[in-house]
Amino acid sequence: MGVFDYRRRKSGAVRVGSTAIGGDNPVRLQSMTNTSTMDTPASVAQCERIAAAGADIVRLTAQGVREAENIGRIRTELRSRGVDVPLVADIHFNPKAAFEAARQVEKVRINPGNFVDPGRTFRKISYTDEEYAAELQRIDDALTPFLELCRENGTAIRIGVNHGSLSDRIMSRFGDTPAGMVESAMEFLRVCRKRDFNEVVISIKASNVRVMVETVRRLVAAMDAEDMHYPLHLGVTEAGDGEDGRVKSAVGICTLLAEGIGDTIRVSLSEDPEHEVPVAKFLADYVGSWSGAPEIKGEFAEGYNPLDPQRRQSAAVGIVGGDNQPVVVGMDSSEHYDSGSKPDFFADSWFDFVEIDAQFSDEQLKNIPADKVVVIKSSHPNYQAAVSAAVHRMITLGIKNPVVLKVEYCAIAPDEVALRAAVDLGVPLMNGLADGLWIDADTVGAADASRIAFGILQSARMRITRTEYIACPGCGRTLFDLQTTLRRIKEATAGLRGLKIGVMGCIVNGPGEMADADYGYVGAGVGKVSLYKGRECVEKNIPAEEAVERLLDFIERDSRQ
Repeated sequence: MGVFDYRRRKSGAVRVGSTAIGGDNPVRLQSMTNTSTMDTPASVAQCERIAAAGADIVRLTAQGVREAENIGRIRTELRSRGVDVPLVADIHFNPKAAFEAARQVEKVRINPGNFVDPGRTFRKISYTDEEYAAELQRIDDALTPFLELCRENGTAIRIGVNHGSLSDRIMSRFGDTPAGMVESAMEFLRVCRKRDFNEVVISIKASNVRVMVETVRRLVAAMDAEDMHYPLHLGVTEAGDGEDGRVKSAVGICTLLAEGIGDTIRVSLSEDPEHEVPVAKFLADYVGSWSGAPEIKGEFAEGYNPLDPQRRQSAAVGIVGGDNQPVVVGMDSSEHYDSGSKPDFFADSWFDFVEIDAQFSDEQLKNIPADKVVVIKSSHPNYQAAVSAAVHRMITLGIKNPVVLKVEYCAIAPDEVALRAAVDLGVPLMNGLADGLWIDADTVGAADASRIAFGILQSARMRITRTEYIACPGCGRTLFDLQTTLRRIKEATAGLRGLKIGVMGCIVNGPGEMADADYGYVGAGVGKVSLYKGRECVEKNIPAEEAVERLLDFIERDSRQ
């Protein structure tokens, strides 16, 4: 098989109750409840709905020992109803809850950012090498008894690193970087290896798609270097809701799935959790269908770094290519376009391009005039790989023309158009291989196609044309009505462009993810909200009923300064 052909990364299999993750098993689908874990009937009902939607695994939050104990009661009730979906307890800040959960459920998720280290306060701490070694021993001392308890009970674990909750220790040593996120996971994995505990799944997530993709790639490389082959769980945290949340998740998750990385996935949407599962299933099935696709010949161009791909260097033709932002080509100049979503060019009046198929010969490529944009399309089932191979051929041949990638969809449901385009165009875009996007679909209008293309560019952090909402999906820790609040904030800020606004249900990842947001709205207690500018808390413990208006007032005042 060539470098562009789809193949799964080899990983060990981990048993989670009746389900196995990794190895030769299919990509498993997950979701998480957003009910109170102490509300047994509501949690059982939601677990049933999530399982009925097709989830292989369901996660519930366990803030403390009593919640961990109650997940055991939820599990018993589900089994009595014939629902055998494995349950995972999600632990932050409270190792005692993790120990109890190991006795109750099939898998426990722990966060290296707060399992041993205290919650982050953004303090800069200096360590000598000897002091840092002592910190690592502290991790070993705390984690080993937990691993032994899991071994006794047949309980798997997930080591789940989040960009938003790295410890002050890691931040002080490595900074707020992919390297720090990777080391946070590796410290715990080395203890698992030392103690011969292999029932481990890893996740390493961020709300910034570029950070998430680079970090997972670097984690895989770090594991390979130490001969580790644990299965990986993928997801983009705080993706938001609606089309934007789906597109953002598809770009991030499928850039990695396309490389064979990923054994289980969750699409984190600020919606009812059962809505996440069909999206995850589509993404897993779509990428998985490439395993039977015809071979794609070709090699990576010299100098290409798969760990950290840089944008291909092209010569500008007008505003396309070179140092220009990637463009969007639209199909119909007569349609009405919203502000920020109007295409840069329209196909019916744009004359500076040459359209080719990805299978064009080298001689045909060489004969393209230097003053033309190359529009590449392909009917290959693995579109993203076929066009990627073509662009790598152009680089190898020294052809500098800008490249616009064009997808053509016939008789595909509108929702599926957005997801397919996010995968087909998003993967090569993330790998630096596109100067523009063009979506031609007969089931969506030209304005909708343009909006989807701009959403893909924004998800890949290549072009910001609208406000981005970094919104968590909610769980039993959420301290306000997340879905209603997010809708209100989106409606009130719809006219703003280029901002990033975080909407977080609690403090687990809230302050950390605020580092990537301009403004933040974070649950601080029952009925209380704190407002942030970046990482800085600017108003504490506001009554929830006043918080949306206070956030909008603060954004308006801040914009005038």
